[in-house]
Amino acid sequence: MGNVNEITDNAFKLEVLDSKVPVLVDFWAPWCAPCRAIAPIVEEISTELSGKIKVYKMNVDDNSQIPSQLGIRSIPTLKLFVNGSEVNQMVGSASKDSIRQFLKPHVTV
Repeated sequence: MGNVNEITDNAFKLEVLDSKVPVLVDFWAPWCAPCRAIAPIVEEISTELSGKIKVYKMNVDDNSQIPSQLGIRSIPTLKLFVNGSEVNQMVGSASKDSIRQFLKPHVTV
């Protein structure tokens, strides 16, 4: 998984909320086909934007606290955090172009 690392409930504050660079979090589960479909796209974007953004995946089956606090109801859900605040959300499968557009207001793509 190249530049995309798994994140847990316990590491969320340190890695996402306290981050000095924008953070994209992909909320997913192994049984979710649309989640598996966008995984390679998220990986490509993380490689292309290396140094500008951090990208994490959070398995909602293994981590329930943060997804519950953030109101995750459907997966895949992408959430973008800047300076500790959620600034954008995308729910469902998406193309690379649409994910880049989702990031563009907050990250130089």
